[in-house]
Amino acid sequence: MPTRRKPDLGADDAALEPSSKTQLKREADALQKLGTRLAGLKPAQLDNLVLPERLSAAILEYQRLPTREAQRRQLQFIGRLMRAADTAGIEAFFAALDGQSAQQKYTFHQVEKWREDLLRERDALTRFVAAYPTVDRQQLRHLLRNVHKARDAQARKTGERALFRFIRALVDRSPAEEPPID
Repeated sequence: MPTRRKPDLGADDAALEPSSKTQLKREADALQKLGTRLAGLKPAQLDNLVLPERLSAAILEYQRLPTREAQRRQLQFIGRLMRAADTAGIEAFFAALDGQSAQQKYTFHQVEKWREDLLRERDALTRFVAAYPTVDRQQLRHLLRNVHKARDAQARKTGERALFRFIRALVDRSPAEEPPID
């Protein structure tokens, strides 16, 4: 008896094949979780997002509901509405909100490195001033002196936090310039 061969699926036919039931459930669960995060946002934060009108009304309705069971049902509805929504913008919003964007992570680590260098190395102050010429040198020296003269651990931590906030504000305000090459 001859065996039948399956026809070769081209790239177009493979794209038309339905996803597995498990994959569909995973996608629905991910949308449900994203909808739950949306429902937890404050109204001012929701205003920053471009959402379909029905979805935004459903989220506001969820926030108004008093009982857990009603909220659970409303979350199910929000999850169903999420299937039709463009989630790329929502996910980008949450990434920025969580501080997970690559730029924010890089900036945070850069500020931490500068703080550590300024506290441990003598020539770090010169490098920092070369990288950020608009820095208030007197205030920076004052903050460094406070950290070095702190007598107890709590005062040192407070001084290090103040130094971190100072550097963070400066880095956020103006990007570093390339230090002069000697």
